[in-house]
Amino acid sequence: MNMDNLKILGFKAKIDSVNETLDLIDSIKGDGEIIQLLNADSIAGINHITHGVNQAFLAFSRGENLAKDISVEIVLRCSAQRQISKAFKILGLKEGEMNLCAILVNCDDYTDELSSVFTLDNDVLLADEEKLMGIYGIASEEVKNISVEDLIIDRITKLTVDY
Repeated sequence: MNMDNLKILGFKAKIDSVNETLDLIDSIKGDGEIIQLLNADSIAGINHITHGVNQAFLAFSRGENLAKDISVEIVLRCSAQRQISKAFKILGLKEGEMNLCAILVNCDDYTDELSSVFTLDNDVLLADEEKLMGIYGIASEEVKNISVEDLIIDRITKLTVDY
């Protein structure tokens, strides 16, 4: 399983039905392509997502994956969680207005297709450090010497070490 290309996009969305939204995304992508939508409010930046996706693919290549599906593994790794329910609580979709992070792996460029459903806005990928500290349980002492994004990346890496 290879990660040949990665594209990360931000969107503003109004989700009426999570299941219908996921079905729509499935209808856009082709076989072997991955489009994973995450709650952008729980994202610390592009490096956070890039590292999480990379770790998910590495876990699969080593046979150390926590999930059976690579898309779920991406959610686990990006959330720095081992439990799927906790990962989706942090990064999962919810009904109503929300900011989305769209991760496209080994895909054609579906920016236009996604933009016809959601409003393209990469500013939603800018981190709200106070909010992230609450979501990930980061103490203020921890951010004195290291950024919130680097702390989350460190936690993602620790999933591998603690395997």
